[in-house]
Amino acid sequence: MALEEKERIIIPDENGDEHLFEVLFTFDVDETEQSYIAVVPAEQAEEEEVEVYAFRFEEQEDEDFTLFPIESDEEWELVEEMLNTLADEEDEA
Repeated sequence: MALEEKERIIIPDENGDEHLFEVLFTFDVDETEQSYIAVVPAEQAEEEEVEVYAFRFEEQEDEDFTLFPIESDEEWELVEEMLNTLADEEDEA
């Protein structure tokens, strides 16, 4: 799934309230055949310190996708490793 820079998505919370998020990146893990997305709240996107949210996602036939919470430590480690790699690359740029 190729996402354009500054793409935004709406994610409902457990109460059904919708929140706007800016997509940081997506990545696939070949070994598990899973896809992940990292987002930040749109109102925080330009701040120094932001809270990053990550989800596993599955694309649907209608170009939509479904988000799933990351529940295992192994999945969190994959996401954290990717975040650290991207942060390092950004620091070098």
